[in-house]
Amino acid sequence: MKKLLLTLLLLTTGIYTFAQEAKTYAEKLGWPKGAKVLILHVDDAGMSHDSNDGVEQATGKGVATSTSVMMPCPWVPEIVKYIKEHPDLDAGLHLTLTSEWENYRWGPLAGKAAVPGLVDKQGSFYPAVAAVYFSASGDEVDKEIRAQLDRALSMGFKPTHLDSHMGTLFAKKAFMEKYIRLGIETQIPVMFPGGDDTFYKAEAKAAVVADMKKKGTYKEGMTIPDPAELAGAKDIGAMIWKNGLPVLDDLHNSSYDWQMPDIDHKTDAEIQKWYTDHYIESIGRLSPGLTMVIMHCTNPSPNFQYICKESKKRKGDLMAMLDPRLRTFLKKNGYILTTWREVMERRQKAGNE
Repeated sequence: MKKLLLTLLLLTTGIYTFAQEAKTYAEKLGWPKGAKVLILHVDDAGMSHDSNDGVEQATGKGVATSTSVMMPCPWVPEIVKYIKEHPDLDAGLHLTLTSEWENYRWGPLAGKAAVPGLVDKQGSFYPAVAAVYFSASGDEVDKEIRAQLDRALSMGFKPTHLDSHMGTLFAKKAFMEKYIRLGIETQIPVMFPGGDDTFYKAEAKAAVVADMKKKGTYKEGMTIPDPAELAGAKDIGAMIWKNGLPVLDDLHNSSYDWQMPDIDHKTDAEIQKWYTDHYIESIGRLSPGLTMVIMHCTNPSPNFQYICKESKKRKGDLMAMLDPRLRTFLKKNGYILTTWREVMERRQKAGNE
């Protein structure tokens, strides 16, 4: 199995190319043809008390269906206690290899001596993905993500899935190999968009065009390539499926880049309307299949400003998930909400299809 995994992750073989495959992964998992199935997922549980409160509200009172925990962060015990008290909560690991805030830092659970390529001069993770790319080895990444899983299991918390904080595990083939291998070995689903990725590609290309227009380098009719991180995605997705794990058809990871004009001077009602409108519009553009929608729901206290300057942006995500308008939109338009737990149960029933 390991030899097969490493070969496929070279992204060059094309052994499992399914260009003519009609079925989406949602269909393979037993949902009807044309179904739009959503995992409404909240990142960054455990980062702060305010983050935990946002997760609890978005999943307990709102329409969000999933979350994942940053195991190296200070407020993990609180959210793990909540997860244990709410065993139906879909909670995975937000595997963390960066520490992006200036005055609020965390470091590796494997210890600085074991993973020196993952830490900066403060002994914390690097703030940016690029620094991890150039400094860390695949073996160091493997040690750290296994240490994070070990802490979760030691606390009595078995994650429903694995995903990646700031997408660091997708930055380099050596990192992604370790991430996927861990999922296959433990049979814990890994977040991986291995389908047509129609929405993700369109959003990524639109972002490139917007940036080029800002710089004055865009010309009408220019060909914008697919995002580099999706090179070979269908082949890798097929390999993950063959090894018993579910695969996403698409990924909605846009809200973090939304920029509400003058958000710092808007009321909560105005922010809620703006964010709900954007979720309704963007979800409305999704194609049939299984899509994970990523957000960062937070209920910020006055102290949250000392962590980062994104209080209102993250609160916007939360208020959208709590907005009855979004719930009504999803129900009226036939969207199916699911969890990683259900997705894995369906994958096990699907067998070797």
